[in-house]
Amino acid sequence: MPNTIIVGTQWGDEGKGKVVDFLTEHRDVVVRAQGGANAGHTVYNNGQKYVLHLMPSGMLWPGKPCVLGNGVVIDPLGFLKEIDDLEAKGIPVTAEQLKISNAAHVVFPHHRGLDQAREQRRGKGKLGTTGRGIGPAYGDKIDRSGIRVSDLIRPDRLKAKFEARHARLGSQLDGFDLPSVEETLESYAKAGERLAPHVTNTVAYLHHALKEGKQLLFEGAQGAYLDIDHGTYPFVTSSNTTAGGACTGSGVAPSRIDEIIGVCKAYTTRVGAGPCVTENAEFSDRLHGMGREFGATTGRKRRCGWLDLVMLRFTTMVNGLTSVAITNLDGLDGIDTVKLCVAYELDGERLQLPPIDAEDWERCTPIYEEMPGWSEDITAAKTVDDLPANARAYLDRIAADIETPVGIISVGPDRQQTIVV
Repeated sequence: MPNTIIVGTQWGDEGKGKVVDFLTEHRDVVVRAQGGANAGHTVYNNGQKYVLHLMPSGMLWPGKPCVLGNGVVIDPLGFLKEIDDLEAKGIPVTAEQLKISNAAHVVFPHHRGLDQAREQRRGKGKLGTTGRGIGPAYGDKIDRSGIRVSDLIRPDRLKAKFEARHARLGSQLDGFDLPSVEETLESYAKAGERLAPHVTNTVAYLHHALKEGKQLLFEGAQGAYLDIDHGTYPFVTSSNTTAGGACTGSGVAPSRIDEIIGVCKAYTTRVGAGPCVTENAEFSDRLHGMGREFGATTGRKRRCGWLDLVMLRFTTMVNGLTSVAITNLDGLDGIDTVKLCVAYELDGERLQLPPIDAEDWERCTPIYEEMPGWSEDITAAKTVDDLPANARAYLDRIAADIETPVGIISVGPDRQQTIVV
């Protein structure tokens, strides 16, 4: 089995957690290389629902070690709650099962306060951040003033670095009720003590695993259009969510990667502010009425629209996709006519790829191609041949446009509702 990167091809929420969970059976180690608790993966198995935020989805498989790499930012208090919730459901999180990079950065209460204060000051120009402190934590990392997990597990070093960083905040957090320095240091030192058995040099751990012939599965967080460089800037996250980020965030070289699977919904969704060319109120209402498309982390309604091939072409290029996994195909059941956005129109010009500036994105209008839909319920399909002819034609149209094969099809939320092509 190959070393595989899983990436989202849209704005996140594509169903990467389910794809990772499904593929973990045939891999040896699952790696999360970037992002923080602002990501939410919902995984169903045998009727049990698991909502994961920072924990890799591979944790649901016994004997499959999971790694949080150096590119991740960790809120230790929130992460320990996630561990406790999993263990309450019978999922043991041992030092052998979970490895945390000593070079990962730590999210503190003041990061959350800064995140919320900055968003509040933006007024009508809000970005739609989750307020989890992810951006400010990455900001400290780039500013070279961040505190890493190696500091978290050493109380004296934690105290010195935290007090120095806190002293520089000045009046930036006036009006925000945050724990005192003493309270924060006490709770974080205790968290560091609990997490210490999991902390290691994960770069060395992963290279040793590769030397032993073990196969790695890299779990992407968010989606390509939230990438700090290649996304709809400034309506993006603060890390590199594309395939390259999996390498820098784990210390595993690109030459060790064998395949890159892009996860794509059969339609388009977005949470928060920013452009979404195919957003359609009627289509959104239909999906929300079915109980679909609410954020796993925030519970917010997702903005929904028809599948955008303009977006998908660009993310196929940027990530070097070797195949795509199409999820939520069953969300289109019962629609007489389905639409595909095949181009944008901007100032009278037809665009095959998206513009670079968010302001131009906002002015784009979609150019659609219509295809016949299907009335059948596909949630029990086990093979491609079980799908209606029109559903197969829809998938073939997507693959032909992006010149990339469809390798996985999801027809429902459960692990078993997955078709391998």
